[in-house]
Formats: sequence, C-alpha cells, structure tokens
Amino acid sequence: MTLRIGCIADDFTGGTDVAAAFRRAGLRTALVFGAPDDTTVLPPDCDAAVVALKSRSTPADEAVADSLAAQRWLWARGAAQVYFKYCSTFDSTPHGNIGPVTDALMDAAGATVALHCPASPPNGRTVYRGHLFVHDQLLSDSALRHHPLNPMTDSALVRLLSAQTPHQAALIDWGTVRQGVEAVRDAVVAHQQAGIRHIVADALTDDDLAVLGAAALELPVVAGAAGLAEGIGHAYPATAAATAAAIAEPQPSQGRAAVLAGSCSARTLEQIAQFYAAGLPSLHLDVLAAATGRDVTGEALAWYAEQDPGLPVLIYASASPEELAAVQARLGVAEAAAQVEELLGTLASHLVERGVRRLLVAGGETSGAVTTALGVRAVLVGAEADPGVPWTYATTENGDLALMLKSGNFGAPDLFTRALTTTAGETE
Repeated sequence: MTLRIGCIADDFTGGTDVAAAFRRAGLRTALVFGAPDDTTVLPPDCDAAVVALKSRSTPADEAVADSLAAQRWLWARGAAQVYFKYCSTFDSTPHGNIGPVTDALMDAAGATVALHCPASPPNGRTVYRGHLFVHDQLLSDSALRHHPLNPMTDSALVRLLSAQTPHQAALIDWGTVRQGVEAVRDAVVAHQQAGIRHIVADALTDDDLAVLGAAALELPVVAGAAGLAEGIGHAYPATAAATAAAIAEPQPSQGRAAVLAGSCSARTLEQIAQFYAAGLPSLHLDVLAAATGRDVTGEALAWYAEQDPGLPVLIYASASPEELAAVQARLGVAEAAAQVEELLGTLASHLVERGVRRLLVAGGETSGAVTTALGVRAVLVGAEADPGVPWTYATTENGDLALMLKSGNFGAPDLFTRALTTTAGETE
C-alpha cells in the first residue's frame, strides 16, 4: 500500500479531527494511536494515514523524537508529503512544541519553507492579519486564556511562532489569499527567497483553506489545524476506489453506550450539562478521593451496574475552572491530570468488558488514556456526528467497537445525547 499523504497529530483527538478532514476530502483514512512500529497494520486501501501522538504537552525534545519517528514510518509507506497537525487554538507554549517539531520535520525532509494555518472556520477558528480568532473574540480574550496546561494569552501567530524557533516567520495576508492559488504560491516563493522559513497564512473561510491547500500541495512539510489538511486533501485527484471504500466501513450499533469525559473545556461542560438536563444517568468522579486511595473506580462500576442498560451513561472527571484550580492546588497539575487519565482509562476497559460498544470520549489526554487502556492501535475513520468529531471503528478482544474521540472544545452542546441516542450509522 502506498499512501498519498501522511499526517502527524500532536494529540489523539487532534488526530481524529484531521482524519475526519481527510475523509471529507474523499481520502480513505486510517488513524493510528501512538508511535507506530513495524507491527502496526493499517486498514487496506488507505490514501491517508494519521499518526496521533501525545506530544502536545511533552518536553520539546521528546515531541521532536516521536514526531521524527512517525515521519520515517509514514515515509516508509510512501507518503511524500507530511502534514503536522496541531490545535486550531495554537495550543502551545513559548518553548514549543509547534516550532521545534516543525523545524525538525523540515530538516529531515530537506525543506526550506513550511506553510502554517490553524484556521478551522466550522469551529469558529479564523486567522486575520495574523491574529487567531475564536468566533468573534481574539484567542487571548476567549475561554482558552484559562487553559489548564497552555493558557493562550496572545493571539498574534507570527509572534507566537517566532518565540518557538530561531528561524524567521512572516505572514501571507487575506488579501493575497483571496487573489487565488498562484498569488499564494508566488508569496511563498518570495518569502522563501527572503530567508523566511515559517509562513503563517490568513484564512476566514473554507474557500480560503482550499486555496492554501492547493498552493501547498507540493511542499514536503505543511502545518496547521484540520481545515488546511482538508484543503490539501481536496487538491489531490479523487479516486473512485477510495470513495467507494470510504462508505463501506462497519457501523456497530448493538450493545451499551457510554461517555467518558476528562476535558474541562467550556464546551465539554456545556455538553455534560445538557446530558444531565436530559435526565440521562450521570456520575461525577471524585479525583481527590481517588488520590487518597479510595476505590473510586469500583464505586463507579457499581453505579453503572444499576443503570438502565437501554440508556447511555456519562462518567466524568471534568470540572469548572474554580474546581479544577482547587484540585490542582492539592495534587499539582501533573498529578491531577495523571489521576484523571488513570481513572478514565481503567473505567474504559471495564465498561467495554461489560458490553459497551459505543464509547464517546471527551478530551485529548483522556482519549489517549482510553485508547491505550483498550489496546486500540489503529482505526478506520467513519462518519462525523459534528465537524471534526467522527465515529471510528476498531476490533478489540471484546468485539467490534464504535469509538468517538472528541476534542474538548468541539461538538454542539447536545452532542453527547444526540450521538448516543442514535446508532453509529445514523450520524452519516
């Protein structure tokens, strides 16, 4: 099998998001969780493969090493172009990891310039005059300024990127993008000749991203959110075989349904509130109690056994900013996150053993913990319930599983109730 494009995502839900984008563009797409090796097997006839790492918040040197290993694996399967997918909110710190990883991928590929764009218009992320907006707010004015790991207090992407790399960064503005593909290509060449290595591009609409994708089709390394990846995917000539194969994935719909939520984003908290308001069974996990040795997992499983098997259930460790701050003050940021991942990963294994066959997971780190606990290495990407939130399909030792991995900020407020009160196939 020869891939048309390979992608490296810096967290698991980001991988799901960009895999869904490639599928929308007509590419049959596989998603691989964690660093692949020679034993990692992709579904047949895939045009695109996304390797989802947990490199967003790791030390920069670890993120670089893992990303380079994924790049080599993708190259070995024929991918001439590698897309580095990061969050549409440029979720990073002045020390990395976006700049260091992009530089390393470029060095390995012999590339002298990379195009960046984190815009995702369906999710309200746009870039104008180099500033990242979340709906009608600057990133620095949005709820992301309170992110527990990487609070985003600056919206100027050229400045944010310049802090992470020793190389020069510059902007292609919206006026140039609106002139079309050739104008963008000319601007890329002009920046490249001026010694600019990282180019940030404005984008307000999906049409802008289609222009950028076509302009970037020949670049060995491109970086951004799922929107630009979809633009590149549309620029590849369609194949009838891939289109036919994309609609042939399995759609398991039997068995119980559950939500596991660890994200503390404002949107996930809305989704939890809607699930509860719908009268569906909900249980909040006491992370502090778990840290003292109480069997919170056993208590949750006992609660689950008492619920109506015909209803989806929600088990969550998500908390408001004030509650989260209190937990982190007691345990420390790293330990609090580790407790949540351990709890929800363990619960996922037990729930699947007990017959759950549709599992929705909210939060990037939580998704990583769950797929690792379930031993799921690769999935086929299917239909989306909301933009960037597709069902994926895997086979586990307990049977077929429909798995939805949701970035904390993604999905409509009613996603939990809507996705799990229909069958997996009804979201197409």
